[in-house]
Amino acid sequence: MNTATGNLEDDHVHILRLIDVMEFITLNKISDVNHLEIIVDIIRNFADGLHHAKEENLFFPFLATKGFSPQEGPVAIMLNEHVQGRNFVKGISDNIILYKNGNKSASVEIYRNMNGYSDLLRNHIAKENNILFRMADNVLSESEHNQLLYRFGEFEKVHYSSSGPKDYIKMIENLVTFYEIQDQASQ
Repeated sequence: MNTATGNLEDDHVHILRLIDVMEFITLNKISDVNHLEIIVDIIRNFADGLHHAKEENLFFPFLATKGFSPQEGPVAIMLNEHVQGRNFVKGISDNIILYKNGNKSASVEIYRNMNGYSDLLRNHIAKENNILFRMADNVLSESEHNQLLYRFGEFEKVHYSSSGPKDYIKMIENLVTFYEIQDQASQ
């Protein structure tokens, strides 16, 4: 059965591939500004703008009707981590601007924020996939999963071009290919 949690986990596969790229870039101290800006764009428009938006606007509110509090427990933790992630992305973006304006030492902060984001998101995704989504699967009926899947699809139509998130997935795969990243998403 295709489920709402399965849809979100599918997004995670692509986000983890992006994290693989980010970790490679920080490990090898690569300062390709164009690629760094592409990464920020993907995070803001796919990882956060689509995936986290589906969770925050559709999935988590639906879970609230099932007794999952947004103020405490796993949903509250996930929401807090979304905010932390946005702060790391702001740090990356702000320091890219400084770097482009000649402050080469800003690369240290770019890498620090990229590492922070990568570590946060790897742990965040593991918690969602292994804990929160399994809890949700225990309380959501097949009909409720289908309702959420439909709403996810409608959300994508409203917020994306006809290609939906496929453009961002292709951008991730282009970076993976460029940097010759091996499949580490399951690590």
